[in-house]
Amino acid sequence: MQAVFASLPLVAAFLAVPQFLPQLARVRRASTTAGVSWSWAALTSVNNAAWLGYFALSGFWTALVPATSATLLSGLLAIVLARRGGVPKRPMMLASAWAAALLAAAAVSGRTGLGSALAAAFLLQVTPSVWTVYRSRDTAGVSRGTWLLILGELLCWGVFGIHEADPRLMVLGATGAVASLLVLARVSWTRTGRVPVTQPRQSRPPLGTGPAAGPPAVPM
Repeated sequence: MQAVFASLPLVAAFLAVPQFLPQLARVRRASTTAGVSWSWAALTSVNNAAWLGYFALSGFWTALVPATSATLLSGLLAIVLARRGGVPKRPMMLASAWAAALLAAAAVSGRTGLGSALAAAFLLQVTPSVWTVYRSRDTAGVSRGTWLLILGELLCWGVFGIHEADPRLMVLGATGAVASLLVLARVSWTRTGRVPVTQPRQSRPPLGTGPAAGPPAVPM
């Protein structure tokens, strides 16, 4: 069992590195950002940059790879969303203020202060995404692949946190699993209820009820 628990960070890293690639591909392929939150992408980049510092101070070297990937790819997603819909002012101010708060916590209290701030970081990070997807009637821009990868990664960190008695990782795993399941449920529900693109062919009207038969009219 010890080997299984020790492998969880590796599994989490495997799931996290390509995490935002399906979402980037979805936005490009569907040519829409419907249901995708800019705040979620920006805060994910900020928080993972902070997790980089926490993992480095904690000696979790394996976790540096997925944290770096999430920082860069979620930041790229925020740029793509900004180019398509502009940068919302209030969310931008919130993301900037949160980044400043994380830096202050790390400067004042080091690893302990940064970890305490990060305990609530994921809840702050995913709330805009859950809020946006449940307020949107159209979720065509949301990638289920990305949220399945998020679910798998954070379940790994939650179990690893239980094994290591790390409350911060336990909170991260629990909030991540709940948020991922909420988003996946909403996306599945909205897409299942869509009207099919291909409609059944209409039956021919009975004789005498349609337009009079005859040669096509010659345009004048």
